[in-house]
Amino acid sequence: MFISNAYAQAAATTGGGIMGSLTQFAPIVLMFIVLYFLMIRPQMKRQKEHKAMIEAVTRGDEVVTAGGVLGKITKVSDVYVSIEVQDGTELIVQKSAVTTLLPKGTIKSL
Repeated sequence: MFISNAYAQAAATTGGGIMGSLTQFAPIVLMFIVLYFLMIRPQMKRQKEHKAMIEAVTRGDEVVTAGGVLGKITKVSDVYVSIEVQDGTELIVQKSAVTTLLPKGTIKSL
């Protein structure tokens, strides 16, 4: 008696059609575009640069491995590299373990 009856109103139709569905997916598409330019593209660029550096490694280059070992390259094969760590001490590592190419004369100055 004191409370009036509430009646449901008909939902308004949006007539958007394709545009309405596209605007729903726009934030998701925008997130993928941002993800590509902020994460995927720079990582691909770093991989490309690392691959080029590994292919360019030659005998006499001074390098740092993934384990942090510094040394001078003495032998280069297709998959492995021999690194002289100390006079008479050589390590054989995979080429992919070489992370940084140092400027010539870096190791002797340490």
